[in-house]
Amino acid sequence: MAQQGDRRGLAFAAIVVVIAAVGLYLTMWPDSGDPAGEPAADSATTSAPAAPRNTPPVGASDAPFDIYSFLPMSKEQLAAAADLAERFTVAYGTFRYDEDPVAYADRVKVFTTADLGNVLARTLTSPGTVDRNRADEVVSTATARTKEIRSVEKTSVVFVVTGTQQITAKSGARQLTEDYAVTVSQMGTDWRVFDLQPAGDGQEGDTQG
Repeated sequence: MAQQGDRRGLAFAAIVVVIAAVGLYLTMWPDSGDPAGEPAADSATTSAPAAPRNTPPVGASDAPFDIYSFLPMSKEQLAAAADLAERFTVAYGTFRYDEDPVAYADRVKVFTTADLGNVLARTLTSPGTVDRNRADEVVSTATARTKEIRSVEKTSVVFVVTGTQQITAKSGARQLTEDYAVTVSQMGTDWRVFDLQPAGDGQEGDTQG
């Protein structure tokens, strides 16, 4: 009986040793549900993207855009030059058959340089022009508006001015509209019309006199 008890005791001890070994093995083997047992993720591919910065969108400034700061003359100078170009165009297109042609030419020369005034006076007072207007009893009243600025220099501007003439005559009433390239040049503190051409002729405003 003692030997049989000893054998049972040895068998029991062996079972305890096996159970302990199995328990130790299980504690050292990584569990499939344990995050520690999974391979380390690549930080370059699994890291969360950085939160975007709250940078305001690029947009227009609240300050008004001042085009005149980019021009070689002030707003007041440009306005004065445009006004002169329009008033000259009105004077050039306003006349009547029964007035003194010299008075008409002098009215136009008020706005021009001396050289241009003399050129225009010869045309406006030429016998052919005067006789034609008298024969048809032409009366012309003009209006003008600035259509565009063709070029701007430090002391000169070329405007495209639309002149419209309302004409009554023996041959019938009519309206004539034409675009003129009017070069206005600064002379001291004043402005004068330096050149006049049909706008379609490609006149660029020669200011060298």
